[in-house]
Amino acid sequence: MPTCKVSSSILPDHAEGVAVARNRIGDSSVVDEVKRIYSSRIIKAGALLADTTTLLANWDNAQSAPDNLSRLQRENVFGKASRSRVNDVLAIFRQRYLTEPDVTKALAILVHNRLSKVALDRILYFHSAQADTLLHATVTEVLADYYSRGRSEIRVDDLERLLRQWVSQGKTSARWSVDTTRRVAQGLLSTLRDFGILEGKNIKRLAPPSLPLAAFAYIAFYLHSKQSSGERLIQSKEWYLFFFSPTDVERRFMEAHQHRLLEYYAAGTVIRITFPSESLEDYARVISEREI
Repeated sequence: MPTCKVSSSILPDHAEGVAVARNRIGDSSVVDEVKRIYSSRIIKAGALLADTTTLLANWDNAQSAPDNLSRLQRENVFGKASRSRVNDVLAIFRQRYLTEPDVTKALAILVHNRLSKVALDRILYFHSAQADTLLHATVTEVLADYYSRGRSEIRVDDLERLLRQWVSQGKTSARWSVDTTRRVAQGLLSTLRDFGILEGKNIKRLAPPSLPLAAFAYIAFYLHSKQSSGERLIQSKEWYLFFFSPTDVERRFMEAHQHRLLEYYAAGTVIRITFPSESLEDYARVISEREI
């Protein structure tokens, strides 16, 4: 198969609420300044795993996104759901999975080819975090720190206190009321539980790190397509979404290499990573055929 060296922007330009100033150094982009604006949309969003899978199972890659959405609304794929609920689901679906055509097509292929639920859920979680800066920051800046310090429980009050700090620092799209802040904290914790990052009903705990090899390979391809440096890929903050250290990432790359999902070579500080496909859409077929 042809090989392709492809790569990752830790903070993708399309993510809503992120303004990035870049300097060009050679062929690489350097993020100089990032201003995060957190929204309260998580109150309406949640993980939406079942609804998202339904949409992707009925997605036709031969049609445009607008045509697909119009057809799915006409066909009433959500059954008895109210019109307002359908509109909410479609709005979140657009934000998370429709900003990059290759992503939408790849996800549809993974669903059509019956990638395992746990692997698919991790991929959907990854893209959801890319699209929602608040969800991303909650995991990479808060929960990842909990994990590194051996702290496993997080309560609504803990997260609510942090959110109030972010509101006072001007990091939110508006000054949230006490009720809104509470609902956002609850929404974040329940969403992360549904994505499998947390567990527990009343008191949430960090779930053991879990990232199936097929999901790891998909995410690695996506990140590598944004940033060509193998070293930066291993050090990427995006792996904090799964509580992975650089050592964990290297170990998974070696495992993916052994299963012929990619080629990974490291010699000192020189790291070379190649994939057996040139597009995310094609790679989705590869990993679904070789799922581990």
